[in-house]
Amino acid sequence: MLPDDAPKGIFRDYFETIVTCVIFVIFARTYVFQQSKIPTGSMIPTLLVGDYIMVNKFAFAPLSSAPALARAEHALLPVRDLKRGDIIVFKYPEEPEKDYIKRVIGLPGEVLQIRDRQVYIDGKPLDEKYKVHRNPKGLNFDQDDYPPTRIPENSLFCMGDNRDNSKDSRSWGFVPRDYVKGRAFMIWWSYDEDRDAWQRTALADKASGIWDKVTHLFTKSRWERSFQIIK
Repeated sequence: MLPDDAPKGIFRDYFETIVTCVIFVIFARTYVFQQSKIPTGSMIPTLLVGDYIMVNKFAFAPLSSAPALARAEHALLPVRDLKRGDIIVFKYPEEPEKDYIKRVIGLPGEVLQIRDRQVYIDGKPLDEKYKVHRNPKGLNFDQDDYPPTRIPENSLFCMGDNRDNSKDSRSWGFVPRDYVKGRAFMIWWSYDEDRDAWQRTALADKASGIWDKVTHLFTKSRWERSFQIIK
């Protein structure tokens, strides 16, 4: 026979398991991972409207404050410095309550120039296989060129891959290093959404969006993009 307190023991085991899972999820969402959705086409073709991505918030933590788990030679959650080409999520400098996603192009102390759509770093042309231009030259006269500018310390110059349709450092300036929230590293799901869906913020619009996903899950999901590593 089971002891009289068996039901209490089972209840306690379930309760402790649930509490542990909740604590882990809260910790992970706060310090390690963040989910984001791509609302606009500024990062096409790398990221599409309706891509749901995972952001590694731990990747660029200061090494001095990172736990031993990150500093170890074969770390489970490796920490490193920001590099050119990283796709990052950051607080939009003009409205810090909003998140933006762009690619790091210029690093602190470098002199960046754009001449006839070609980016130069310290006078040397930058090879950018990821970028696209969809408009004829001269149509975006305010984006095709950028004067030689030294990037301040603790700042980054970031641009979208879809160069003719991206509001980025060319228009609003540098990204402070401490505004960086993490590195976009994986697309976990992708759904073919309307390009202006992000502008519809009313409660009825949000409910309609959820219903659309439920009813068109299998026909509008871009399954081939699921679990792709972002580069």
